[in-house]
Amino acid sequence: MTTRQPIVRVIGTGGSIAGVGPHRLDYILYGELGKKLTVGQSLARIPEVADIAQVRSEDLISVGSTAFGPREWLLLSQRINQIFRDEGDVDGVVVTHGTATLEETAYFLHLTVKSSKPVVVTGAMRPPTAVGTDADLNLLDAVRIAACPEAAGMGVLTVLNNEIQCARDVTKANTYRVETFRPNELGFLGYADSDGQVVLYRAPLRKHTTSTPFDVGEVSELPRVDIVYAYAGADGLLVEAVRSNGSDGLVLAGLGSGGSPPAFDAAAAEAARHGMPVVLASRVTAGRVIITPKKEKQGIIVADNLLPQKARILLMLGLTMTRDRGELQQMFREY
Repeated sequence: MTTRQPIVRVIGTGGSIAGVGPHRLDYILYGELGKKLTVGQSLARIPEVADIAQVRSEDLISVGSTAFGPREWLLLSQRINQIFRDEGDVDGVVVTHGTATLEETAYFLHLTVKSSKPVVVTGAMRPPTAVGTDADLNLLDAVRIAACPEAAGMGVLTVLNNEIQCARDVTKANTYRVETFRPNELGFLGYADSDGQVVLYRAPLRKHTTSTPFDVGEVSELPRVDIVYAYAGADGLLVEAVRSNGSDGLVLAGLGSGGSPPAFDAAAAEAARHGMPVVLASRVTAGRVIITPKKEKQGIIVADNLLPQKARILLMLGLTMTRDRGELQQMFREY
C-alpha cells in the first residue's frame, strides 16, 4: 500500500532567506539592494524537498521584515486560515520571513491561526547568494516539520539552525550569527536533526491557535499600541506623548522586574488612570513581571514573561475584544 505524501503550502514574504547580494561574500548589503528570489526559486535550490512533501508555493508579500507590521500580520493570518479552510488536504504551512520581526509575526500567528495543523516560520541569517548560507537548510527543515504529524497541536513553530522553537518564547538574540534565535531560559522544543528526523521533546502549555478567542478573519485594522522603553533617569515625556497621541494602549519595557524611574512610573499611572490600558513588561530578556499591590492600585497590567514586543501583540489582539483591565490581565495569564 502506497502512503500518501504530505502536502505542504509554502508562503513567501521576502526577507534575508530570499535576498540577493552583489557577490558571494556579501552578508550585509543585500537588504539595501532589495532584490529577492521568489519562493519558487528558493524551493528550486533544494530539489530534495520533493522526497519530503508535495509542495505548493506562493508569494504573498516580498519585503524585508523591517517593513512587516500589523497590516501584513492580518493578511498573512487570513491567508493561512483560508488555506486550511479551503484546502483540506494540506498537512501544514511554511512561512518564509525576514528575521528582524520574525518572532513577532510568529507570535501573532500563534494566537490567530485557527487550525491545529503545523505552521512553521523560518528565515535565514545569510542570504542564499552568500557562502555559508543557511537559507536552503532552514527552508528544507521547515517543510520537514510542517509535514510531520507530531508537530500538529504545537501551535506556531519556528526553525532556524535546526532548532525548533515555540513562537511565544523565541527571540532574536544576535545581529548576524546563525544561532541567533533562542528561547531564553525555557528551552527550545526539539530538533530538525541531521538524520532527517523531526525530534520533539516538549510542548507549549500556554493556550494558542484553536484555544484562543482571537478571530481576525474580518479585522481590517488592529488597535494602535506603542512601546516605551525605560532607562536610568527616564521621565514621563514619551509616556505622555503616547497618551496625548490617543493610542489605544501602551506597553512599558520596565527595568529589572518591572520597576521604573519615579517620573516615568507616575506618567504610566496617570495614563492608566485616564483609561489607557497599560501593560508592564521588562527590558530584561527573561523572567516574569509580577503584580504587586502598588501596580494593582495604579491599574497596571503585568505581562508575565512576555517580551515587550510580544506583550504589544497580545494587547493589540485583546483590545479587539475588551478594554476591561481584569479581562486583559487574564489574557496575559493564559496566552
